Amino acid sequence: MARTTGSDGERTEAAIRTAAAGLIARFGYEAVSMRQLAAEVGVQAAALYRYFPTKEDLLFSLMVDHMEGLAASWERARRAGGTAAGRLADFVRHHIRFHVERRHATHVNNMELRSLSRDKLSHVLKLRGAYEKELRQILREGAETGELVVDDPALTAMAIIQMLTGVIVWFRPDERLSVDEVAEKYLAMTMRLVGAARQMPGSVHDAHSTTPTRFHREA
Repeated sequence: MARTTGSDGERTEAAIRTAAAGLIARFGYEAVSMRQLAAEVGVQAAALYRYFPTKEDLLFSLMVDHMEGLAASWERARRAGGTAAGRLADFVRHHIRFHVERRHATHVNNMELRSLSRDKLSHVLKLRGAYEKELRQILREGAETGELVVDDPALTAMAIIQMLTGVIVWFRPDERLSVDEVAEKYLAMTMRLVGAARQMPGSVHDAHSTTPTRFHREA
């Protein structure tokens, strides 16, 4: 996929991605034209094709970047070793914070898989499956040690992912709960779901901040 090098090109590409995520999340992929996107960014429509040869290439790039960013962020946040409950707590907190901060990109990733061709869809689903495998492994290990009560790790993981990601549908940072407070409430629900309601381990990252985090909305 062709990219224009240099700081101006990088800024333009970043602006295209941000605008595209916002427009697609608001109106849907099929309803957004490259001309409309160009107007949003403030460039000529022809300039978009220097970065993304087709509209589908742009959508695919948004989805891949989102999933690769999610995996990389989790890799940095995850703790080595520890209990299954502790790793599950880290996963829940991280998943909610990451997706709330990237509301538009999350919406695009969830709603526009249908708009990808078969090969591109397969690639995105592999990235998604690799990430969700992390949660299934935590649940499986917790069940094996008796720390968690999980009859079906795959199904339970699916339920947890859907519940956590669904936060973006209703959460607004200017309402009564901060994202950290929401994360703790969802963590409590998750722990009850896996039979570990009394295990509410703190994240290793919480020690660095006692102030609830409030993320900005995406443009």
